[in-house]
Amino acid sequence: MTDFDSGERQIWAGRGAAYADSYARLCAYPVPRLLDAVHVRPGTRVLDVGTGPGTVAAAAGARGARVTAVDAEPSMVELAAQAAPAADVRVAVLPELPFSDGEFDAVVANFVLNHVGRPKAALTELRRVLRPNGRIALTIWAAPPAPGQALLGRAIQAAGAVRPPDMPAGLAPEDDFSRDESGMTGLMAAAGLREAVCETLRWDHHADAAEWWRGPAAGVATGGRIVQSQTPEVRAEIKYHFDLLSAEFADERGLLALPHAALLGLARR
Repeated sequence: MTDFDSGERQIWAGRGAAYADSYARLCAYPVPRLLDAVHVRPGTRVLDVGTGPGTVAAAAGARGARVTAVDAEPSMVELAAQAAPAADVRVAVLPELPFSDGEFDAVVANFVLNHVGRPKAALTELRRVLRPNGRIALTIWAAPPAPGQALLGRAIQAAGAVRPPDMPAGLAPEDDFSRDESGMTGLMAAAGLREAVCETLRWDHHADAAEWWRGPAAGVATGGRIVQSQTPEVRAEIKYHFDLLSAEFADERGLLALPHAALLGLARR
């Protein structure tokens, strides 16, 4: 396990409910596209990796698929088991999965590669459990981030907040890749997948400012970990700038229209 992986385990420990109450709706946007991309239909053996609160698992089950779902965080697994009661839901951590070679017809990983320290090794493992000619579809956040995704980071920077010294800054150079379409297809090809293609999904996520702040306030994800690690005075300063910057995205009803961009990659074994 890399330092990045260890940091991710700390960031997400016990955060299942807080994530479900904040960023889960945002991350659900690509789910229909992911399931369409891997041709999920009745009887398809689907592995949902990094299931979170079970959004993908539940949607695949509604299509009649035979669903297995895993996540590294037990609080997420508990929520996913409730959301998709017919699925086989368990704790498992990339890049080592407790499944046989070629066990699944389709593998879906929604915003998972953002959270692993060795993305190529993770994809190689997903290829292993996929049957020959099976399909894999995955999403990651694009970089540089779209304006809506960058909002919290701008507020943190404006407040002069300091990143916790025990939080890894990012992937090791030899494990990193460009978060663009060519970087995604190159990573999939390097992991032994074929017919790799990628497109950029763009959408506006609509939420009120209070909902959008709930995730950081509860310590969800990297930004939330940074927020929670500050003194009360700095946290208040972050919130001040967050509210100030949020006005850039407010519509006539006061709701935020937050532009986001993600990469959707598709390949075969």
